[in-house]
Amino acid sequence: MAEKGYTKLKLLYIKHYLEKYSDDDNLVKADELIEMLAEKGITCERKSIYADISALKGYGVDISTEKRGYRVLGRDFELPELRLLMDAVQAANFISAKKSKELISKIGGLCSENQAKILEKQVYIDNRNKCTNEEIYYNIDLVNKAIVQKKKISFIYTKRKIDDSKKEIIREEKHLTVSPYALIWSNDHYYLVSNNSKYDNLMHTRIDRMKKVEITEESSRDFAEVSPYRSFFDSADYSGKLFNMFSGDNQKLKLRCNDSILEEMIDRFGDDCEISKVAGELSDTFMLDTSCVCSEGLVSWLMQFGSKVEVISPESLKRDITEKAQSILNIYGK
Repeated sequence: MAEKGYTKLKLLYIKHYLEKYSDDDNLVKADELIEMLAEKGITCERKSIYADISALKGYGVDISTEKRGYRVLGRDFELPELRLLMDAVQAANFISAKKSKELISKIGGLCSENQAKILEKQVYIDNRNKCTNEEIYYNIDLVNKAIVQKKKISFIYTKRKIDDSKKEIIREEKHLTVSPYALIWSNDHYYLVSNNSKYDNLMHTRIDRMKKVEITEESSRDFAEVSPYRSFFDSADYSGKLFNMFSGDNQKLKLRCNDSILEEMIDRFGDDCEISKVAGELSDTFMLDTSCVCSEGLVSWLMQFGSKVEVISPESLKRDITEKAQSILNIYGK
């Protein structure tokens, strides 16, 4: 019999063992549970195991009782969901190789041990594409706290540049103090959206390039002074209007596009963009109207489609694309 002091622990041990070792392909027998409990210093009979399983079911644990043993059915995450999480960690360049392995191991703990082994075998971490800044976890936590507390943060920001005198790549460090507003994951990098009080605009800094982050005592500047948002900073709306995290002015955009790139346009601008066929236009084209941040990132993104897209407005964007195309022609047209 289990001693009275071990009764509650006994249920927890059984629950943990079933979650770790049982799944669709692996059952846990009552004898295994009795042996496991004995190793914990708890002696019990088969009858008490039946009662414990019944108690766990009553508590809400979804356990299947079969002739050959028991297995947990319902879990917080299904295997495809865990695979998505592992793939996201694997692909995230801003998470170091060491932290990636730790995270993937923790995600594997949300399923059975056998299932975790299968999932982890399918994950490959390329150390070459991972950042080496081990501070990033703590930086994210500090930045989140600063956003909630509406406090400024200070940090050292590192960028690579070419030293003309030494003819080599060096790291340039700059000390910054900013008002943080949001964290955005874009193009496999994690960015902080903030304001430098010297300017009346928003700036983007990569979290993996930030070191020695500290929360200051100074209150943040209200984002309403430097953005179109008033009651809260809408990071989803903001990121949806950006291209490759280049900042710029939000403007109305009108494009003439070939029908073959309809999917790409809707994927990028969303279902809210206005798509129409115009009488008198080419039969294989459509017009797209939307609003977005017109920046260098948008210029590069549009140019990948070549002659399949034409900017109708704004004029400033047409000019930027023309100048970019001319600079490329100057290189290859020699």
